[in-house]
Parts: sequence; structure tokens; C-alpha cells
Amino acid sequence: MGAYDTEIDPLAAAARAALVAEIDAEGAWDEDPVWREAFAQVPRHLFVPYYYVGVRRGYERRWGESPDPEARERWVRGAYADVPLATRLRDGELLSSSSQPSLMARMLVALRVADGDRVLEVGAGTGYNAALLAHRLGDDDLVTTVDLEPEITESAARHLAAAGYHPVVVTGDGARGVPERAPFDRIIATCALPTVPRAWLAQCRRGARILTPLATGLLTLTVHDAGHAEGRFLPTAAYFVPLRGAGSAEPEAADVAGLPCRAREEELFRFLLALSRGALDPREAYALWEREGRPDRERYGVTVGGGCARAWLDDPEGPHIWPLP
Repeated sequence: MGAYDTEIDPLAAAARAALVAEIDAEGAWDEDPVWREAFAQVPRHLFVPYYYVGVRRGYERRWGESPDPEARERWVRGAYADVPLATRLRDGELLSSSSQPSLMARMLVALRVADGDRVLEVGAGTGYNAALLAHRLGDDDLVTTVDLEPEITESAARHLAAAGYHPVVVTGDGARGVPERAPFDRIIATCALPTVPRAWLAQCRRGARILTPLATGLLTLTVHDAGHAEGRFLPTAAYFVPLRGAGSAEPEAADVAGLPCRAREEELFRFLLALSRGALDPREAYALWEREGRPDRERYGVTVGGGCARAWLDDPEGPHIWPLP
């Protein structure tokens, strides 16, 4: 940022401290407070030199090199707001973003990273999440981040270098993993997938943990061997940009016409619809949801094994099981 550094740095430090205090108050990292120091040290503004905020009739671009001092101040304060930031648009479609920091904190805590773990991040984004991981682990070589778009990986690598971090940045299809960097102890996806790629399991050590967005939720899996994994959803809702590549096909939206209004508007029912799409029709899903007491996300889970993936309610061997794509 050159001439603006002396002006921006104090603002960024104060805004970053305020963000950390806000996440602190939510208790996001109570289970693993080591992440507090990572968020306090990694400068998010270096990863979002520009971003877009929604305004009437479209988006407004904020950037750190604006000649207007007030605009630069709005940019740096916005960089540390606890909100997702749109960073890449194409024909009005969101291609990449920097996730909401408090959600990132909850995901990183749920990943249960330990010293010495080798971590794969699927969805490089701005590079900010990879920087947090590299800071936490204290060894850049333990972190690999992959994205399909060369423009995204190139800018992520630049942002990481500017902040003083050098994890391995790979351009490729995240659904295929990064076999040349395996085996991994942890895999975290920061993009939405329709199912769990089998390639990830094959690249994990026994006992590895996978955390991935799925059906507007966050699924955590424990890997038992190269072909088997199982786990449950976290209670948190999560909405991410879809993965692009071989594993990115999204099913069509379910037709909810004819269902009661309360069901169509209930977020937890929409989660069940997304998780069961293609296996249960909307009326079957609604009947199950009502009969089982409108279950929250933590009652659902996924088992991967035997060449297929299946979702379930309450019990992986129980009566309510259906296939994932």
C-alpha cells in the first residue's frame, strides 16, 4: 500500500482488535483459545485489497488504493467487519469471497488442529484462512490450499506473501484433493459441495478429520480408513460459494409448492430438503421432519463407505437413511 501504510496500519490494528473482541464475546474459540492469537496477528486487510458491498442496483467496490482518504478508511474498517466479503464477481455471479470471520473461527476450532498436523484447505479464496492455519501451526509447509481458478490461486499467493506466509498454493480441482501433498491429518473446505469426494478419504491418515460445508450445514467426519468415514453436522448454518470442477454439480432446487408456508420458510426444513434432495421428495421430507420433532442439524450425519455416501437422522444404522449424490 506504499504511502498509505502509516495511515492505514493504526486503523487496521484497532479494527482487528475490535474484531477479535467481538468474536471473543461470542465464545467462538472457547474450546481452543489458541486461535485467538492467530486472528489477532494475521492482517485480514492484506487479503482483501478490494471487495464489493451490496448497494441498491448492484455492488460498490471498496479498495485500499483509493485516492480518497475517507474511502480508504471505509475499506479498512469494512475489512475487519464480522461479515463475509465478496471479492470476485463475474457477470454479477459471486465467484469467491472471504468468509465471515466468526464462522471461520468456529470452523477452525471444530477442525481440532494439533501441532504437526498436515492440513489441506479446499477453496483458497483470498488466502486468509490458509494464513490463519499457517500461523497456528507455525510451519508453512504443513498447509496446502487448492483452488480451480488460476486467478484465485495467484492472488491468494500474493496476499499470503505480503502477509509473510508461504503455504503451498495449488491450482487444481479441489474435489480431487492434492495427492502429491498427501497424507493429510485434516481437510477443511471453504466452498459448498453436493457430496463428500472419495479422493479426500484416500489422501487422509487413519483418524483424520474432515470439515466441509454440505446442504447449508457444516459436516465433520472422522476417517476410519481410505474408504470409510462417518460423522455429524455442527449446529451452525453455513452458506458458501459452490465448488467449481468435477465434483461441483448441484442438484436442481426442490419444488416446495403445496407445502405449508411455515415449512417453506423454516431454515431447518430447508436444510433437510437440501440434504435429502434426489432421495426424498419434498412431501416425504416434510412428513419426516414433522414426525421426528423438527430435528436440528446435530441430529443428522453422513457415512461414506462401500463405494457410496449416505445421510441419516439420529442413527447411521437406523430407519431414516438416504443416499447422497
